[in-house]
Amino acid sequence: MNSIVPADRDSSRVVPDHLQEIAEKVLWLSTSIIHHANRVRPNPSGLKVGGHQASCASLVTIMTSLWFEQLESADRVSVKPHASPVLHAINYLLGELDEHYLTTLRSFGGLQSYPSRSKDPDPVDYSTGSVGIGATAPIWGAVSRRYVEASFGATDSSSARERAGGFSGRQYSLVGDAELDEGAVWEAVIDPGITELGEIVWIVDLNRQSLDRVVPNIAARRLEKMFDAAGWQVITVRFGRLLEDLFARPGGDALRRRILDMPNPEYQRLLRCTAAQVRDRLPGEGPEAAAIAELIVDLDDTVLTESIRNLGGHDLSALRQAYAQIEDTRPTVIIAYTVKGFGLPTQGHPQNHSSLLTVEEYNALAQSLGTDPNNPWTRFSAESGPGRECIETADRLRRARVPDSNPPPVPADIGRTPKGTATTQAALGRVLLDLTREAPDAAARVVTVSPDVSSTTNLGGWVNKVGVWSATERRDWFEDDAETIMHWREDPTGQHMELGIAETNLVGLMGELGATWSRWGQPLFPIGVMYDPFVERALEPWSYGIYAGGQSILVGTPSGVTLAAEGGAHQSIKTPSIGLEQPECITYEPAFAIDVEWTLLASIGRLGRPDGTSAYLRLSTRPVDQSLADVPTDRAARERRRRQVVAGGYPLVRRESAVVTIAAMGALVTEALAAAERLEHIGVAADVLCITSPGQLYRALRARQGHASDDTWILDQLLPADRATPMVTVLDGHPHTLAFLSTVNRVASTSLGVSNFGQVGSLDEVYKYHRIDADSIVGAALDVTGK
Repeated sequence: MNSIVPADRDSSRVVPDHLQEIAEKVLWLSTSIIHHANRVRPNPSGLKVGGHQASCASLVTIMTSLWFEQLESADRVSVKPHASPVLHAINYLLGELDEHYLTTLRSFGGLQSYPSRSKDPDPVDYSTGSVGIGATAPIWGAVSRRYVEASFGATDSSSARERAGGFSGRQYSLVGDAELDEGAVWEAVIDPGITELGEIVWIVDLNRQSLDRVVPNIAARRLEKMFDAAGWQVITVRFGRLLEDLFARPGGDALRRRILDMPNPEYQRLLRCTAAQVRDRLPGEGPEAAAIAELIVDLDDTVLTESIRNLGGHDLSALRQAYAQIEDTRPTVIIAYTVKGFGLPTQGHPQNHSSLLTVEEYNALAQSLGTDPNNPWTRFSAESGPGRECIETADRLRRARVPDSNPPPVPADIGRTPKGTATTQAALGRVLLDLTREAPDAAARVVTVSPDVSSTTNLGGWVNKVGVWSATERRDWFEDDAETIMHWREDPTGQHMELGIAETNLVGLMGELGATWSRWGQPLFPIGVMYDPFVERALEPWSYGIYAGGQSILVGTPSGVTLAAEGGAHQSIKTPSIGLEQPECITYEPAFAIDVEWTLLASIGRLGRPDGTSAYLRLSTRPVDQSLADVPTDRAARERRRRQVVAGGYPLVRRESAVVTIAAMGALVTEALAAAERLEHIGVAADVLCITSPGQLYRALRARQGHASDDTWILDQLLPADRATPMVTVLDGHPHTLAFLSTVNRVASTSLGVSNFGQVGSLDEVYKYHRIDADSIVGAALDVTGK
């Protein structure tokens, strides 16, 4: 084959075509990484190690072509989860991975099961593993990069594509065809703002197989129409050179139609056939069967069997032509026909997803590739053609060190004390506006994201102030309408993003916005707002974003059965315990507006740094008399209260002769205070604690028990041993969230909360139904004290 200059690269650079040798080496290495983990490395437990040799083989040619001919240092790639050994094999050939890691797949401290930015020892652009999340991550990565560059300057050194396309690097997703079953994929594909992002390139590995079977109805032409309808450029790479040569002969058109029209399972069965069986089955029974039979009758057996599996995703020339067609003016999807397990003895087998080569098959593969199975990790000689190509590719893809992240300081206290009646939801918007005045550098890093609920979650003032982000400027046709209160000014300088009703997209974007500190040294402070009942819908992808290093703040509002009139479908129950269970996340449920300010500012201050954490704030639409917060007027006492709020809770009422403690959270603090007053009138003195973060308190308790290294001082101030009394806990959520508090001092307790689906009704009716009203708190306090 002749040397080829990729169309989008410097024409002065001629690339020697050693890619086939490199592809075979990548196939061998990726197969060997999995083979060693399962067949060679000692396994005392006997438990399955696993790996996906067939899924790797499906992508070997595509990834070799991409890395060694197409990628620039500014590009980023999300690799489908099961092909992680291919990524490690390529990184090894490029000198980015030490040899000893090749024997550590799925072992403690070794190569991860799926690509991980935070845990793998070699370069990984996007963490993948949960179906659909890795596919869409580069879309949100493209938005994040554009945002950073519009606000703070270039993220990478110039490249040819940057000068020509107006963006810094393409964002590639390598996607399995079965992964397109995930609904979140299509939520992202059809988002109207995505059509302006020409740097997005998806490559669909169309091998027609899922975990258990050949998928009967994955039709490339249907996928083509779906992507085209969403405004994407569609490029299909169906066949390789051998098949195209056959199509050019008499009877070739009939053969092409036959292959395109046959069901997936029928085609897959041909891949497992002998040459004689192919001659018998391939013509079919249609009117063009004779023409096809005549075309293949004199073909050499080897040519015939190689031709039938000669699909475009395994042909370097076909892939080069596909990449050269990318327009860079809108998202592109390349649908590449492949064979699962291509080049392996298991190729095309309907159950090859997790199958492993036997030792005999592995040795036979080594012989066919001219490799020593007893010394599997040899690289190319630096003087050889493939070795020089590896060195040149490594030089081309080498990236500058990411500068240290230096987030601007965030004030701990704005200094105001809210008056009158307010909701914690409304306090969110006010704090953000205050931040623009008190700390403009920090406010400039805030990016808010919402799914079409900006106005109903009190972000209207903030949106009017900072504008809405868009890849291009759009005219606001209502800017001169005096009756329009909320203005929608869209341009690349806006700090609010709205994605429609798609919570999965929202948290995916939050994850990438929250990772800019580690990608380009430019920290952002992403704050996503959604209705609290939908937090659980978004929790898994948000958690995955945190795992990948994306630090963000998720705000759920309005929350709980306090949203009485909306009924059970919109009343969240389980969300308060998120902070107890989600790693690298702190949850707050403030009761008062000042608590919102302090916890939000503290949460923003933890973003955009190597030791940073994400946060979840659960807010309410219930109006609360702010004087109940009893904020200290003394400067030192106020600061002490603020530290307690951020650390997890504070004493709201202390009575000298208290015989019971009521620990309440969020909107239920009002009921707790009312219950304490009533108990006082009947001679039962009660302390009232305002819990702001059960997660923080639980971590402190674990540290006191020797299981963690967190500070424990908050327990001494909130629950001192000399004030230990029986306890009632109450919150607008599942009662187990606060049940652990009684173990701090090992006291008798009862836990009130919501454990059933809600009802429509007034606030009083709904609280009484769930037994979280003042009457129920009084009754529980009398029961636990034996009064």
